[in-house]
Amino acid sequence: MNKTVETQIIEAEERLRLAMLASDVSVLDELLAPDLIATSHLGEIITKQDDLAAHQSGLIKIHELNPSEQQIRLYGEVAIVLVRMQISGLYDGNPANGDFRFTRVWAISPNGTWQIVTAHIGMVAQ
Repeated sequence: MNKTVETQIIEAEERLRLAMLASDVSVLDELLAPDLIATSHLGEIITKQDDLAAHQSGLIKIHELNPSEQQIRLYGEVAIVLVRMQISGLYDGNPANGDFRFTRVWAISPNGTWQIVTAHIGMVAQ
């Protein structure tokens, strides 16, 4: 595995985690591809605009994001990341806590940076 690319993805994942915790819309805007399409743990389709709006409005408030597992697979200019994350926070004022698995596909953007082009979120059965 190309350590340089793997390191870039690890760093991008950490920037994403910190941006989600802080609801830092400007960093999220950099990391999410314009045409991002994701599937939530409820089966809903989420666009980049949906995600940014939820953070900006305060609909989502994340208190803790603790990764416990991470796998990275590189395929040319695409990286697939599987991560398990313990989440504590609020969604629309209600507790939103749990153990989740994220599958994220990162690709090189036209300006040469890594961006998430698609993602899937699943809740880990207890």
